[in-house]
Amino acid sequence: MPKLSIYDMDKTVIAKASWTHWLLHYARTEAPARLLLLPLLALPLLGYALGTHDRKALKQATQRILMGRRVPRAKVERAADSFAATFGAKQELPGALAAIAADREAGCELWLATASCRYFVEALARRWGFDKVIATENLWNGDALTPEIRGENCYEMGKLRKILAELQARPEAVRFTSDHISDLPVFDWADVAVAANPHEPLRQLAEVRGWAVCDWAKGARRAAG
Repeated sequence: MPKLSIYDMDKTVIAKASWTHWLLHYARTEAPARLLLLPLLALPLLGYALGTHDRKALKQATQRILMGRRVPRAKVERAADSFAATFGAKQELPGALAAIAADREAGCELWLATASCRYFVEALARRWGFDKVIATENLWNGDALTPEIRGENCYEMGKLRKILAELQARPEAVRFTSDHISDLPVFDWADVAVAANPHEPLRQLAEVRGWAVCDWAKGARRAAG
């Protein structure tokens, strides 16, 4: 059976969370007039803070504001490619890329598992050489992207369920790398856990459980300075 190495994306392979940057990139490059709607983002953000919106509803609402209800596939793909070439290139962490390359050299199949949306993540995954993307899935109406999310947000247990749904059989060994304790279900399922650029709760848990800890983000900041 093959070996499998799964990486989270935001703050693991790249230094910053991608969602807001993606929405702003799309609006700037494909629909500049929608930037005038930026103040409307306060409504779903307030709802999320008050607990009336979950993460799935927040994504749907913010996408509807800055991208629209129906977006032609050609526009989505063009913006995703330019996002990968700009934001992706600027934010990718050299330590993460080195780890991905080492896994590939060791014969691992490489999966990118992220709560971000597939329609723009796939361009980033191609840039880094991943074999498969596990992500939040939007509904397409023919060749038009909608803000509606199909199924569950790829987050917490939802991420593990999506990973398991893609497996035909348990690989020989599974390594999982992430920065956040929200991925605990996947950490617990994997054979090898790697806490990359961990926030403090994950760092503490990694120390207790003896997981590997990699501070790729700190190395990137030192290099930048």
